[in-house]
Amino acid sequence: MWRLAARGVDVVGIERQGIGHSFGSSHGTTRLFRVACMEHPGLTAIARKSLGLWTELGERTGETYVRQTGSLNVGTPDSRPVTGARKAAGAATTDLTHDELAERFPQYALAAEDVAVWDPDAGICYAEPTVRAHVAEAERLGATVYPHTMVTGIDVRPDGVTVRTPTTSITAEQVVICTGAWLSKLVPGVSLSPRRTPLFWFQPRDPASEAFRLRNFPAFIWEFADGRGLWGHGSDEDFLVKVGLDGAERERDVDPDELDRYIHPRKDIAELSAAIADQFPGLDPEPVKLMPCMVTDSLDGQFLAGRYGDRVVIAGGDSGHGFKHCAGIGELLAQETTKETPYTDVSFLDPHRF
Repeated sequence: MWRLAARGVDVVGIERQGIGHSFGSSHGTTRLFRVACMEHPGLTAIARKSLGLWTELGERTGETYVRQTGSLNVGTPDSRPVTGARKAAGAATTDLTHDELAERFPQYALAAEDVAVWDPDAGICYAEPTVRAHVAEAERLGATVYPHTMVTGIDVRPDGVTVRTPTTSITAEQVVICTGAWLSKLVPGVSLSPRRTPLFWFQPRDPASEAFRLRNFPAFIWEFADGRGLWGHGSDEDFLVKVGLDGAERERDVDPDELDRYIHPRKDIAELSAAIADQFPGLDPEPVKLMPCMVTDSLDGQFLAGRYGDRVVIAGGDSGHGFKHCAGIGELLAQETTKETPYTDVSFLDPHRF
């Protein structure tokens, strides 16, 4: 919506919840920001586009949307985080040997074979402030926003589209649908798998310790030999240490309208706490804050982003690594909607590839 409004397009945005809410996948204050994206070499250009757009927006608003404190991809030399970061197109990374990693980041209880790739342009991004800033900038540029408005149907015709809600209908030339875990409910034929993914925050065992401050404990992804892993970042004045567990069993194919929003200590916390006690002994393994969230997986772990029909453009299936790319994806969707040439190759995101 922001990128379309910046082009002078007459654009209307419809949001089921409020602007910057906690019922989808973009809450909890922060997200990792990576440039050396292990998921696909083509994502580096999209991350850089997001960084450029957020920097430009921040200069206008006086806010910060990305903090580039660097990040680590940790694992064995043939692990996905390490090999994927090395393949990232155009990313200025540095390899760290086991000894270099242990010396620079003693917080890690490393396995003997662990090494790392340092991504200096990475860091964290601020999810909820960024969502609100995108919407505010779109409105400033002339967009109309309907918050707290549920879409009940989308009718696509040869001469246009109509989006229906309980209170109004909007007719337009095209529709862009990027509804996260609800995308499959609104777009026939799109196969996505939402899963419940709680978020957790922790504190150091020693309250006076500086070891887990963001400047000393930057963003990271760490894969273990058994395929599981941890990800997260350090604390700052406005947030605690954030750590999550990859590779654990999660409830898949959940109905986003029926998501379990309770926290279950044995099921949700036990495995993560055990991993933290082993790998980060300086952290108290009992979380001090918890919040339910969702991840929506595609069949191959890549986004679905692009034209889906003559008058329909979609984006979704972010598979747990989407927020860092949202401004860059928004620019791609705007280019697709206005039939401009994309700023980078997006064939690997083609929603028809399945």
